[in-house]
Amino acid sequence: MPIRYKIDVLESLKKAGYSSYKIRQEKLLGERVLSRLRHQESVSYDVLALICKLLNCQVGDILEYVPDDADKSEEE
Repeated sequence: MPIRYKIDVLESLKKAGYSSYKIRQEKLLGERVLSRLRHQESVSYDVLALICKLLNCQVGDILEYVPDDADKSEEE
C-alpha cells in the first residue's frame, strides 16, 4: 500500500497518556479500530482526526506516501 504509518500510533498515544485501556474505557476508539492500528491497516478520516487531536499533530506527522513498484514504473 502506498500510504503507510510513519509512527507507531498506539505507542505514541501511550506516551501521550492514552493507553489502550484508557482509550477503551473513555470510548475514544473501538476495539476494531485499535486492532486496525495494531496491524498498520487503514482507518477513517474521523479516526485520523481524533488521533491528531489527541497527539496534537497533523496527519502528515502520522502518514506518508511511499510509491510502490507499479507507481514507479508508471512515472518512467
